[in-house]
Amino acid sequence: MVTQTEHPHSTARSWLGVAVITASLFTFVTTELMPVGLLTAVSGDLDVSVGAAGLMVTLYGISAGLGVPFLVAWTRRVNRRVLLTVLLGVLAAGNLITALAPNYPLVLGTRLIMGFANGMFWAIGVSMAMRMVPGRLASRASAVALSGISIATVVGIPVGTFLEDLTDWRTTFMIWSGLSVVVLIAVAVIIPSMPSQNAVPVREVLGLPFANVALRTVMYAVTLYVLGHFAAYTFIRPYAEQNSSATPALIAVLLIVYGIGGAAGNFIAGHTVTKNLRGSFIAACVGLVVAMLLLLTIGHTVPGLIVAVVLWGVSFGAANLCQINMMLGAAPDKFEAAMSINTLGYNTSIALGALFGGLFADRFGVPSAVWLGVGLASAALLITLATGRRSSAQPADEKDLVPSS
Repeated sequence: MVTQTEHPHSTARSWLGVAVITASLFTFVTTELMPVGLLTAVSGDLDVSVGAAGLMVTLYGISAGLGVPFLVAWTRRVNRRVLLTVLLGVLAAGNLITALAPNYPLVLGTRLIMGFANGMFWAIGVSMAMRMVPGRLASRASAVALSGISIATVVGIPVGTFLEDLTDWRTTFMIWSGLSVVVLIAVAVIIPSMPSQNAVPVREVLGLPFANVALRTVMYAVTLYVLGHFAAYTFIRPYAEQNSSATPALIAVLLIVYGIGGAAGNFIAGHTVTKNLRGSFIAACVGLVVAMLLLLTIGHTVPGLIVAVVLWGVSFGAANLCQINMMLGAAPDKFEAAMSINTLGYNTSIALGALFGGLFADRFGVPSAVWLGVGLASAALLITLATGRRSSAQPADEKDLVPSS
């Protein structure tokens, strides 16, 4: 259960703290997915295949997912402000090392370590934002914090791609190292002392899916659609370059369009999940499948490419909000444990999706990675349709969309 801290600061100071948490999420998300927009440049400079370059996303996701239950438990007594400061320090150092790395193995090793910091943040970040404000405003604070995902896709990743086009991929990571330092300072100055209150033992986290049928069913669907999305999306730049002769400038535009679509999907789902959570998730999965099929059929033209990417962004943005609420609806009284399981499954799926997509891209061509995405997203849709309404853990009302205070 998420409990609130005392609020010695003004309301403005509390919301400034929430904004800092949002900025932290923005920094972590852009760092995790930055290689998507830089894949071609990195592979060319370091003399590796596009599929191998995709391992920058894979290893990051593996450590972010598999390490989180253990790291959260081991740091259960660490003040959350101190912990977040350390995590941002790891991010800053990792981006700097990546920018200066003379070879690809060092890049991969650095990304692996950075992934642990990313997983830790996902487990504690939303609850920190909720603790910054009075209990009645916790739902709004969590929504603001999660908007960092949309901001990252709309602004961060496209800007990174644009900077790479102006300079090079190393300079882009150098700039993001500096951004991590700025956010670190903001956390240290603005976030109040926040003793840990919600960490749970490893055995409770790992045992939750076995004891909770609804949660386990939700995780099946989440794992499949995230696998499918990242199997295809990780290679959207080389796909667009090979099939529609997209320039770096057009790639940046596509990523911006995708991010705007994601923000729109998040906004739309915010209004539909309280009415029909299961139906909202089904619609999002249908949208993902259709978007990938459009990419394969009309993505060789610029208008077709844009239409597919817009629908993809809207669908994935909606699916992300739905799956978080489905997780919390399945385990409303075990917030941090549910978020740890979510982080483990989601980030591991990012890693494996990028890995499998890379294997398909290298062996059968980049379009095959998109076909893999179609198959996996379709499987998520089918399992959701087959398991019925009860497994979707529909919250009763808006207050159940986030854990109680």
